[in-house]
Amino acid sequence: MDITPRKLNAFMIFKLPAAYFCGIRTKYIDTNKCIVTVRYKWINKNPFKSMFWAVQGMAAEFSTGALMVSKIKASGKHISMLVTSNKATFTKKAVGRITFTCYDGKDIEEAIKKAIETGEGQTIWVKSIGVNEEELEVSSFNFEWSIKVKG
Repeated sequence: MDITPRKLNAFMIFKLPAAYFCGIRTKYIDTNKCIVTVRYKWINKNPFKSMFWAVQGMAAEFSTGALMVSKIKASGKHISMLVTSNKATFTKKAVGRITFTCYDGKDIEEAIKKAIETGEGQTIWVKSIGVNEEELEVSSFNFEWSIKVKG
């Protein structure tokens, strides 16, 4: 079973309903990148007439996590994953449709291979950049993922 945007969005309804109701949707995923969008609207706004930072964080994290899940599934191993740290930078008001893209599929794959080969837990920093409809960066998120082969 391939991981597709449609399957990820269905997963979100049941496992991450807050993200789904805030409008977060996966638009594209392949072996190297994942694209997730969210539109500024009433349910995800802040008092400053832009998108709440936590909604941006959910979309950014989902773009990195979906790639992580995809790579773990492709490995055929049981591997746990957990965000252990994150950093964010906000450079512009987030209004309109914001698109978060993670391009770190190859780095994730390497970390998973190393975890499998060594049997030791690994950590990896994965980045997602959010841009507005004019392709201007509004925020950048870095997530430190910890992975470990189970059993």
